[in-house]
Amino acid sequence: MDIGTLRQRLRALGAGPAHEARVLRHWAQGLPLQGGRRRPEDFLPKALRQALPALADELAALARLQSAHPGADGSVRLLLALRDGQSIESVLLPPQRSQGLCVSTQVGCAVGCVFCMTGQGGLLRQLGSAEIVAQVALARTAYAARPVRKVVFMGMGEPAHNLDAVLEAIELLGTAGGIGHKQLVFSTVGDARAFESLHALGPGRVRPALALSLHSTDPARRAALLPRAPRLSPAELVEQGDRYARASGYPLQVQWTLIEGVNDGDDEVEGIAALLAGRHALMNLIPYNDVPGLVLRRPSWERAAAMARALHRRGVLTKLRRSAGQDVEAGCGQLRARAGAGAGAGVGVGASAPLVFVPPPPRPQSRSQ
Repeated sequence: MDIGTLRQRLRALGAGPAHEARVLRHWAQGLPLQGGRRRPEDFLPKALRQALPALADELAALARLQSAHPGADGSVRLLLALRDGQSIESVLLPPQRSQGLCVSTQVGCAVGCVFCMTGQGGLLRQLGSAEIVAQVALARTAYAARPVRKVVFMGMGEPAHNLDAVLEAIELLGTAGGIGHKQLVFSTVGDARAFESLHALGPGRVRPALALSLHSTDPARRAALLPRAPRLSPAELVEQGDRYARASGYPLQVQWTLIEGVNDGDDEVEGIAALLAGRHALMNLIPYNDVPGLVLRRPSWERAAAMARALHRRGVLTKLRRSAGQDVEAGCGQLRARAGAGAGAGVGVGASAPLVFVPPPPRPQSRSQ
């Protein structure tokens, strides 16, 4: 289901603009459709009032909680069942991280990032915009004591590959959903269509913050890590991201999954410093969440901290994050894989062969750090 279809159904039941806004607001904020200080029968059209119980059940069925996995850091990894038997993941981030929720935008992913369990299974299908919002509604309902004030589109899937649905969900969450616009974070590996669409958001539209999944400043190394990402160079990606950041007023968030011996070297420190010099950007270093069966490994915390310090010394605003839920082995796609991935799991569009990753030779390392 998409939000446009939901709006049409409400109007067909006699909803005017105020009625439609009320139903969407209650749903997106995890409130009962038949609740509030005033009774629905006081002002809703009769046909809509009579349809509310069935509609509430239908919306709740868009994403149901299959299992929850609390982490020692306060995060909660959620495995959600969809109506067709497929499953996706979302994550309540640790409370100290802006009371955020990470949501999925696709069942699977076609980009095939070698460090991501989701990418190993390929793309099975797109999520509708209502299924994306349903993840927020469920989290707000099931965990009412943890208000969701930030939504990051960094779960399963590449948001740029489901662009219309993601932007429709962002628009609703930034209005009826009550989420501040800069607290809606659109994450992408970099796609010209996504940059164009974000730039085209005019006055009165919800303009999200932008996160760019970079992971390497070396074009060959990045291509090995993200084998089916658009072939825009790291410099082109940062230029496009910085342009949008300056137009929106929100800093570009550069995402960097830190992998031992792959992208944690001094050459990458120098590359990052050169790319981000003078940019309206924030660097997020995220140590890799180990995936059983893959040859990649998380660097030591000491090495990660040294890299963050080196970037700081070069004038790059850097945050070193602990990947949420490491203690429950719940990196993106792992819960779904352990649960059997739902109906039709196995091979999707862009499914990967068994992983044998050999990074390209590193550039000459700097003597300084």
